[in-house]
Amino acid sequence: MTRSKPPSSHAQPSHAQPTLAQLRALIAVVDAGGFGEAAAELNVSQSSLSEAVGKLEDLTDRPLLRRSARGTVPTPAGLRAVTHARAAVQAAGDVLLAAQDDGALSGVLRVSSFRSAATHLLPPVLVAFRRQHPAVRVRLLDGDRAGTGEHLVRGGQADLALIEGDSAADLRLTPLLLDDYLFIAPESRGTQPVTVQELVDSPLLLSPRGDACFQRIETYLGRLGVETSGATTFEQDSVTLGMVRHGLGITLMPRLALLPVPDGLVTLPLPEALTRPLVVAAMPHRAGLPLIRAFTAALVESLGAWAMPADQTSPTPMKPLTTMVQSGRTRESAGRVPDVK
Repeated sequence: MTRSKPPSSHAQPSHAQPTLAQLRALIAVVDAGGFGEAAAELNVSQSSLSEAVGKLEDLTDRPLLRRSARGTVPTPAGLRAVTHARAAVQAAGDVLLAAQDDGALSGVLRVSSFRSAATHLLPPVLVAFRRQHPAVRVRLLDGDRAGTGEHLVRGGQADLALIEGDSAADLRLTPLLLDDYLFIAPESRGTQPVTVQELVDSPLLLSPRGDACFQRIETYLGRLGVETSGATTFEQDSVTLGMVRHGLGITLMPRLALLPVPDGLVTLPLPEALTRPLVVAAMPHRAGLPLIRAFTAALVESLGAWAMPADQTSPTPMKPLTTMVQSGRTRESAGRVPDVK
């Protein structure tokens, strides 16, 4: 909301406090980028939303939102305020979640996941969890970009996030499985073992520079003395695999991102193993809430037994993260798509 008056020198009475409705209004407008979109999201009138934000601005005695070419955006004060607004609204909701019994869970659980995990790992977990807890609605959030899942959890916009890696500052990580990287070439290449020299000599077709997959591959190849500066990158895995199938180069991909393996390709182990650990992340002080704890346990139970056919043409079973747990390198266990209910 654009306000013309400057902050006054009169402090608000010490008893004046914002309401949860006012805080939710501010969060909704910031997330939606406009009052109309936020009102539709909350299923309220735009005028009531504007009034709620206006009262919050009266309490703070300064503008929290402003109009820009990108829509309605927070002012510096609004940006600071919305961080605490998220924490306050989340804490209020956590009071109710903490009081629930394990056998009678209800509410909304927001889970961020990257695309391949959402495609191959989450569906059976969601089916089983819905059967056991029919009053819970699981809302899936897009966590495809590197760091998105962690950011959503830290910012209070997601309760859990499936992420890559075995370390994330201030998050509780529960190990799920190891996803191994494979060498992928045209089927005509044959199945002879992959050598480092072949990686040096072959045109590389990789994911975009800067994303977590490219960074992991670049580090791995660097240790083998393979240069990646000349690699061609593509946003879509399907484009990369199409290029490989037609003999334009080779690629390295996590097994999970590759499924189902397209025709015309051969997948083989790398000269030295390369894996990515998949974990579920939560804020430490929220990991013990019954709803979050139950879904985390469902993930561990389902994915610990998750496997794929192990014949010569199909991927071999994925390895649970037992080695990471034994080494002590992990912490103790513990755009939006349609809701799952």
